[in-house]
Amino acid sequence: MNTPNTLPSPRLLLGPGPSPVHPRVLSAMSAPPIGYLDPELFDLLDEIQAGLRRLFRTENPFTIPVTGTGMAGMEFCLANLVNAGETVVIAINGFFGGRMAEIAARLGANVVRVEHPWGTPVDPARVAAACATAGVVSLVGCVHAETSTGVFSDCQAVAKIARDNGALFLMDAVTSLGGMEVSVDAWGVDAAYSATQKCVGTPPGLAPVTLGARAWEKVMARTTPLSHWFLDAKLLHAYFFTKPATYHHTVPVNAYYALAECLRMIDEEGLENRWARHRANAALLWEQLAAGHSDLTPFAPADCRLPTLNAVRLPPALEPDEAAVRTRLLTDYGIEIGGGFGDLKGKIWRVGLMGHGSESRNVLTLCAALGEVLA
Repeated sequence: MNTPNTLPSPRLLLGPGPSPVHPRVLSAMSAPPIGYLDPELFDLLDEIQAGLRRLFRTENPFTIPVTGTGMAGMEFCLANLVNAGETVVIAINGFFGGRMAEIAARLGANVVRVEHPWGTPVDPARVAAACATAGVVSLVGCVHAETSTGVFSDCQAVAKIARDNGALFLMDAVTSLGGMEVSVDAWGVDAAYSATQKCVGTPPGLAPVTLGARAWEKVMARTTPLSHWFLDAKLLHAYFFTKPATYHHTVPVNAYYALAECLRMIDEEGLENRWARHRANAALLWEQLAAGHSDLTPFAPADCRLPTLNAVRLPPALEPDEAAVRTRLLTDYGIEIGGGFGDLKGKIWRVGLMGHGSESRNVLTLCAALGEVLA
């Protein structure tokens, strides 16, 4: 047990996030901070924006790291793209689709919720049917990689439905960016947000966002001030893109150092190689579980199973004790895995193999520790 003013015990973070951070990134973070208007900082921000465009696979000029975690990215996009009284259609197949709908409702939107069973991908046909009966739809939202269930959905198909209905398409890429394909321009995505503490590979604190031309047109068309001052895209544009920059807030310089180093490492590895690494280590996890714990099975179907967040279905006999198993993994072995949300609480484990954490040795370490605990 730690006492006050001591560092935390070593952890192997294999839960839904945050994920392990590479020593190069930790070292970059330790550099002395500089001022938020320092010319060298804007050189770094230019590098970061270019790296994020490669990561999102987009040419969108407005591609920046918003200060805050993935939830800040979600709220940034919705606040800037949704006006009170507009109709938005949100596909929900897990916890974070539901949160997207909740934020849109708080903004005063008429929210059409397209509910799906947790553990299934979003059905584009159901989204199309909802749009057909909803009247004038301003935005369609969908989670690409649902962290609560380990399922990914076909966002390219949903984006086409949004465009066919004259609506913007918003994609949550929190658990996919940097770990599996995200192709904003090719898929017709108008706006997307993510978080750096998962597959990208830095500590929590930044939310990469990108706004396409149609989304930026809506931002510029707003005639009343945005109620979310801190998340106002116009104000942030004045800081990131005007010369000289207009002060907005004291930006997290050391978090920028970390993100820049992560983006350099992603370029060195190559995006497709990175995606392949995540797929290979997810496959290894399921092979190891099948060999040693055949009653621990995949929750998500194979054709929509995330390689970044692996949802493990628990046998009924283990459900009453699953929290105790996770506690023992943490206290005795320093390994963190996640439990389930909502209706899935006590029924699944969520094993994150993201970013620097997606390594075969981590899979083998976890499975060995599980073998000892479950024995």
